[in-house]
Amino acid sequence: MRKTLIGLAAAAAAVTAVATPASAITRGGELDGQDHPYVGLMIAEVAVETDDGPGYAPAWRCSGALVSPTLYVTAGHCTSGADRVQLWFESDLHDGEPGSTPGHGYPYVGEVTGTPYAHPEYTDAAFFLYDLGVVVLDEPVAVASYATLAPAGYVDGMTKGRNKDTSKVTAVGYGLQEIVEGPAGVGPDFDPKLKQDKTRYQADLMIVNTKGVAGLGSLNPDQAFAMSGDAKHGGTCFGDSGGPILAYGTNIIVGVNSFGLNSNCAGIGGAYRVDQPDDVTFLDSFGAYDS
Repeated sequence: MRKTLIGLAAAAAAVTAVATPASAITRGGELDGQDHPYVGLMIAEVAVETDDGPGYAPAWRCSGALVSPTLYVTAGHCTSGADRVQLWFESDLHDGEPGSTPGHGYPYVGEVTGTPYAHPEYTDAAFFLYDLGVVVLDEPVAVASYATLAPAGYVDGMTKGRNKDTSKVTAVGYGLQEIVEGPAGVGPDFDPKLKQDKTRYQADLMIVNTKGVAGLGSLNPDQAFAMSGDAKHGGTCFGDSGGPILAYGTNIIVGVNSFGLNSNCAGIGGAYRVDQPDDVTFLDSFGAYDS
């Protein structure tokens, strides 16, 4: 399961030592409110044939961040396979009209649409490699502030020495606060109970390893960093991959929420670094660093 499927809520069991796409802020996180107005919820759509001709159908959901009025940065596994994207930037999408599709037209009509692109070397077979994507919006979106992107090698400077404050990051995203297992437990008949799955949350975490992530070995050298996470302080969970990982106290994106290593949203989470030379080149091709 690579994203939160609409109506299925992404809860595939993880295989030992195999990364599972993840995101969303768990218990211990805080309501984001308007702290990060540039973070938005996306619905990926796929082209379909309908009785009225060609159309689109909602397929999965992720988070991401605007770095300009027309460019949204997310994970590669969020954009791969999508034909179009719907985007919302409200902090809570639960307050829809009675009887209507829940919240602001979700999942069919967003505030804006866009065209998705994945890193040119991304592949679904190893989603945690080159896990970077962008959406080019069809119309500009004005928010109070925009995120910025870390330059090449930025994360290495954050983790030098013993200053723990510079190793802190803030994860922001929409999605599951916790997974409550149904009677069948984790497995083919798993029935997750969702909590706060369309509300923007944030959590302060700590970078605990920048030399890849345990369990991925040589498949992921220096492309990802591991982040702390627990029920008290918050962490990442199944639901909305692609949300920004920000250098603490800033709007600087140093990674995108990419994967977890277990099926119950506990312990270590993984972020894909956006400060590698190939990622900078990919993002720059869309004018991501223009100001």
